Amino acid sequence: MTAALTHLAAQSGLRAAAIKPLAAGQDCVDGRWVNEDVLRLRAASNMDLRDDEVGPLQLRTPCAPHIAARLEGRTISRDSLLAAVRGVAARADIAFVEGVGGFRVPLVPGWDTADLAVDLGLPVVLVVGLRLGCINHALLTAEAVRARGLQLAGWVANTVDAAMPHGGDNLAALEAGLLAPFLGHVPRLSDPHPAAIAAHLPKALALLQAQQAA
Repeated sequence: MTAALTHLAAQSGLRAAAIKPLAAGQDCVDGRWVNEDVLRLRAASNMDLRDDEVGPLQLRTPCAPHIAARLEGRTISRDSLLAAVRGVAARADIAFVEGVGGFRVPLVPGWDTADLAVDLGLPVVLVVGLRLGCINHALLTAEAVRARGLQLAGWVANTVDAAMPHGGDNLAALEAGLLAPFLGHVPRLSDPHPAAIAAHLPKALALLQAQQAA
């Protein structure tokens, strides 16, 4: 979803950056180890960014980042991550920062991904995976976002279970409960590349920009 929003911004003529401060799980691509999400985000941007700028801290092991860092003998540095994100964002007209594993993922003792968002002062876009249990999960996450003093700038419905019963009723309950702009509904796609996803979010960029300007 971050790549799709970045694609929309780039297509509108903005210098659009996408950043994934922490990424766990790498593959060897063209002789270098890199995270798949980092590659996708880098390709969606229209800025000349390196892998390490899009993904400042990439860990090899595909698990929770604090566990991967411990297994690999690496340190997650709050100051370094914040500086890396701010450095790239300062060069862009608009920057999207992708989370890792959810809103409250531990990074180091006393600091998690929610704290990262607070430190950066970021409005939050919530991606709701449409499947059984999504209403409870989404409403609890929205509550946690607002409890941190963060703005819930909007939400996207992402179809995980295409056979989910009562889909319309679930969407109605989410829209009534989340109390944030609905940016779009993405169906199951055979090829979920950024442009294909962005086609289902036609008003997302304008809504987000209006939120920022308000």
